[in-house]
Amino acid sequence: MYEDVKGKRLLVLGGTRISCSLIEKAKEMGLIVGVTDYNTVEDSPGKQIAHEIYDVNALDVDAVADLIREKHFNGMLTGWCDMLLPYYAEICKKANIPCYGTKEQFDIFINKEKYKALCRQYGVPTVEGYPVDDIENAQIKYPVLVKPVDGSGSRGLSVCQTKEEMLRGIQAAKNASRTHAALVERYMTGREVTVNWLFVDGEYYLTSIANRHVKWNQGEDVIPLPVGYTYPASITPKYRTEIENNAKAMFKATGIKNGMMFMQCKVEDDVCMVYDIGFRLTGTLEYVNYDFACGYNPLEMLIRFAVTGKMCGLEELQKIQPETMKPSFNVSILAKPGTIALIEGVEKAKAYPEVADVVIAHVPGETITEKMRGLLAQITVRSFGSVDQKEQLYDAMRKVEGTIRVISTEGELMNLPGIEPKDIEGVVL
Repeated sequence: MYEDVKGKRLLVLGGTRISCSLIEKAKEMGLIVGVTDYNTVEDSPGKQIAHEIYDVNALDVDAVADLIREKHFNGMLTGWCDMLLPYYAEICKKANIPCYGTKEQFDIFINKEKYKALCRQYGVPTVEGYPVDDIENAQIKYPVLVKPVDGSGSRGLSVCQTKEEMLRGIQAAKNASRTHAALVERYMTGREVTVNWLFVDGEYYLTSIANRHVKWNQGEDVIPLPVGYTYPASITPKYRTEIENNAKAMFKATGIKNGMMFMQCKVEDDVCMVYDIGFRLTGTLEYVNYDFACGYNPLEMLIRFAVTGKMCGLEELQKIQPETMKPSFNVSILAKPGTIALIEGVEKAKAYPEVADVVIAHVPGETITEKMRGLLAQITVRSFGSVDQKEQLYDAMRKVEGTIRVISTEGELMNLPGIEPKDIEGVVL
């Protein structure tokens, strides 16, 4: 199955905990995996499971390119950090190895101002915003959402009800921005979806639209976080009719050839309005669902591309069926602030026939801090699976939620409230 990549050498740029899923998959495929970052082994979970470890700073383009040549790596990949993507492209170019995107493409899709302008140009609806450079004179309807122009992980976001709050939020967003720039958008509540794409040799495939179920379970002053995802979203046929071709025209205009992308959207009047984009692997690890329910795996494709320059064959592409995908789920367990003593029920949940995998984001001994409230870093455990009928989704998700328990050093249950029946009603195709 993996004969074309077995024995090849892959360098992973950055050894964060979420990168472990990439490292483990590459090892499963028979690759020899190295990890480089400036962290110690103790502070780099990826280094702890890699075959080879290096201390070269991921931002040192020349040094990483030299490492690739000296150690004869066939390819390199990075996953979940927007900031690393332009460096990844530059390193690949210098080392003459495959890269699924260009620096110019990454510069667009990690910058909210740039990709929102591109979306507007090609008729891909986006959440409207206000001009920050003339914010004093803008006719603003509150509340608004203020965020860094190049941020991710919900860092630097704030919901503002007044002009004073907005001005403070702009400064906070600028402080969280690498380019010291902020965006102000209309704050929208209600339904959310994530539109997922796969790119292969200049062809663009809509892999799924997932309902993103968020909860205001920590107060109105905190950005709502996802407690789960369900597939396929009922809005999928409408999106395919009205927006899909516009998005494909946008991808073509930017010269995208390979890789994957997610578009997080608010839904208003049955229109998906983009508010965030990532031209990269996603923290939702939706490829676990695709592998389990559909029989293809975009993570495997990216690994293969990194060391061979080829994503996949026609057989895998024929399995992409966004409207007929088995009803699938992702349960995201949020933990309230505290230090984790143990996580119960993981192996029991993995044994359920409807569960594909359970991935732990924070291990015992780690602390969910007060500063992490309202950040995606509060997601402590993710579980993935599928069922035969959409009517079975809620019961399956609740069973997983009830099985996995995050316990603090104080003996308290850290799980925040999760999915409810009303979240799923009428939104699954």
